[in-house]
Amino acid sequence: MAKAMTAPKIRKESAEQATGECLCGAVQIEIDIPARWAWHDHSGATRRAHGAAYATYVGSWRSRFRIVKGEAEITRFRHEATGTTRSFCARCGTPLTYERPRSAQMVNVPRALFDGRTGREPRYHIAIQELQDWTYLGEPLVPLKGFPGVVWERPNRKKQRRAVRSF
Repeated sequence: MAKAMTAPKIRKESAEQATGECLCGAVQIEIDIPARWAWHDHSGATRRAHGAAYATYVGSWRSRFRIVKGEAEITRFRHEATGTTRSFCARCGTPLTYERPRSAQMVNVPRALFDGRTGREPRYHIAIQELQDWTYLGEPLVPLKGFPGVVWERPNRKKQRRAVRSF
C-alpha cells in the first residue's frame, strides 16, 4: 500500500503586522496582530529594567514574532535566579523583549515600541502589590503657567475655615 503524502505545514500569517523599533532605529521587530495579550507589569525587576514605574507589554506567539532588522545589535541578559531573559538594543539600550521559561512559546515586547495598534488593550496588571506610591494614577492635571506642554498636579489645599467669633 502506498503511503499517503501529507502537505507540508504552512504557517498561517495574519493579514496585518505591527512594526516596532528601538530608540535609535537599529533594531526593528514585527508581530502578527492581534497580539496574544497585553498587560501592565509593576514588578521590581521590570521597573528597574525599564527605569519606570511600570512597563506595558504585549505578548506574541514566538512563531508570530520577527526581528526585521538589527539582530546583531541585540544583547541579552539572563537572570539566573528566575531564568528570565531580557533583550536590549546594544546601541541605545532600549528594552526589546522579555522571555520567561514557563512560557517558552511566548515573546513579550514593550508596547511602547509600536507606534500603531497591536490588536490588544492592556487590561491586566501583574505584581500590582508592588505598585509604587509615586506612580501617577490619573489625578487631575493642569497646565503649568509659563511652561508650554507641561502639566502638573496641584497640591491639595485644605480650605481654612473662618474662625467663628462669638460675641
